[in-house]
Amino acid sequence: MEIRVLRYFLTVVREESITKASEVLHITQPTLSRQLAQMEEDIGVKLFDRGTRKIKLTNEGILLRRRAEEILQLVDKTEKELVEQEEQVEGKISIGCGEIAAVQLLPKIIESFRRKYPRVTFDIFTATADLVKEQMEKGLLDIGLLLEPVDMEKYEFIRLNIREKWVVLMKSDDPLSKKETVSAKDLSVLPLILPRRMNVQSELASWFGNYYEKLDIVFTSNLSTNSAIMVNGGLAYSLVIEGAVPFWNQSKVTFRPLDPPLTATSVLAWKRGQPFSLATTKFIKHIQCFLGMDKP
Repeated sequence: MEIRVLRYFLTVVREESITKASEVLHITQPTLSRQLAQMEEDIGVKLFDRGTRKIKLTNEGILLRRRAEEILQLVDKTEKELVEQEEQVEGKISIGCGEIAAVQLLPKIIESFRRKYPRVTFDIFTATADLVKEQMEKGLLDIGLLLEPVDMEKYEFIRLNIREKWVVLMKSDDPLSKKETVSAKDLSVLPLILPRRMNVQSELASWFGNYYEKLDIVFTSNLSTNSAIMVNGGLAYSLVIEGAVPFWNQSKVTFRPLDPPLTATSVLAWKRGQPFSLATTKFIKHIQCFLGMDKP
């Protein structure tokens, strides 16, 4: 007794007609009738009463229907379990990101993903967008959360609807902390720490305008945490993205927004044409669904 024929049998029972069942099953009526007749011959009992307008089951047919439903339910459950076992997703996904506000999206995305795939773990690598991209190029990172401006020619990406705000770090008791905002003129006479990324420096140069050439740039720094240590030591004022600042102890180091405001965007990106693990492939799809996008 074949599983396929059992499915044919239950379809006929449900439709109460070989003609309708053949249409549902997309096979010809003679083929279906022949399959059912062969099944009756194989098991040696009559299953259908064909003397009425609608097909009715004999007592043996009623018993087979009950058993066939149980058998097929078990078959479907077993097939599903085998597929799930085969596709059991596990492994490690590596994500590179800077100290930016958009990082606050990651816990929500990862938490919802791990509810479905609890065996997947994550490795978070913190660095500038340039270094993250370099690691992605080498295949050492799967996904990057990158502060723009950044060249995305080789990448698939989703631009996030989060504005990254530039601020200036200072000691909490600094006279400049009494101001609500800080201008280029205010900073033009102070020792400064600028980001290490050259394309970001270009953005800041445009913001400073004519003051830029006269700036006293004491340090460049790739991460705002280390530059904050220099600020706390009273060495300089640091221009950073606000992202991680709210989580710091502002009794020692505080910040003020720039005037006029300076903002940037960020992107979630992965290398185009890169062969990824099953876990990473599913995570990329999850990101797209989570952010309400079918494609970047």
